[in-house]
Amino acid sequence: MSNGLSVGAVYVDCAQHNTQTRVARTVTRSLNETDETDFDIPRAGIGSGEYYDYLWEILNTAYESVIVILDEVDRLDDDDILMQLSRARESGKAECHLGVIAVSNKIEYRDQLNERVKSSLREEEFVFQPYDANQLREILKHRRDAFHDGVLSSDAIPLTAALAAQEHGDARKAIEILRHAGELAERDDADTVTEEHVHNAQEWAEVDRFEELLRGSTTQVKFILYALALLTEENPTEDGFSTNRIYKHYQATTTKADAKTLSEHRVYELLKEQAFLGVVESTRTGGGRGEGSYLEHRLVQDTDIVLQSVLRDSRLKDLA
Repeated sequence: MSNGLSVGAVYVDCAQHNTQTRVARTVTRSLNETDETDFDIPRAGIGSGEYYDYLWEILNTAYESVIVILDEVDRLDDDDILMQLSRARESGKAECHLGVIAVSNKIEYRDQLNERVKSSLREEEFVFQPYDANQLREILKHRRDAFHDGVLSSDAIPLTAALAAQEHGDARKAIEILRHAGELAERDDADTVTEEHVHNAQEWAEVDRFEELLRGSTTQVKFILYALALLTEENPTEDGFSTNRIYKHYQATTTKADAKTLSEHRVYELLKEQAFLGVVESTRTGGGRGEGSYLEHRLVQDTDIVLQSVLRDSRLKDLA
């Protein structure tokens, strides 16, 4: 309760709950007040439409206002959940005030939304600028207490801040680098966290972040990315590869892993999905004489990072 009003809030990690049904289930179950609604909402066995039916009744019964926070909203399979939530009051499904906070690291995400969704959201955009090296250095200084006195070399924090500022300007990621540097120093049985530990920790953190980006991805997607990484490694001077060339490496990969091989068209569709997620970059080329235009794909992340991350999956261990 707030000022006599019943206010609800629910947080959804769209990297984990990336389908309309999963989001609808999470929002509905999180907001359900059993004492007021007398609903026992199942975890499985019903579709998104039934979860919505529960949700509208819950909102009308228990709340005057609700905020739904969709973190990493760009990981959603489609825009339908945004359409449903943004039009709930207008369509008469819910009487309470329903607000949506959609969080994405991709500036261009809004441009990729369905026009009807853009219209119904009537959104206000807030862009948070990355931290610079000085700001990151001040933030990291407050994390000195995670280390014993004298363990951090004089260059450890400035170097971590500089590397993070150049790469992304993300404070959380900068803290990860410093933590990993400490873990590497401990593994080396070193007395001091050095510049070398920081540099090695940056690569470790990049692998962790890429692995997190792939969380929830199918084994087949990882086979495709592994194949593209190998093709990139074998042809370092080329800037992109056709679906057909990637597919040949993918076939060799699945054969080696004794796994099912998808059709070339399905691999093409999965590559396009990874382009939407920012894992690969796909550009259309005009082709040469007698050739039509086609998509060329390239990895956004460094090849070594992709290979290390993908091979952490036990299902791909035989490829190493």
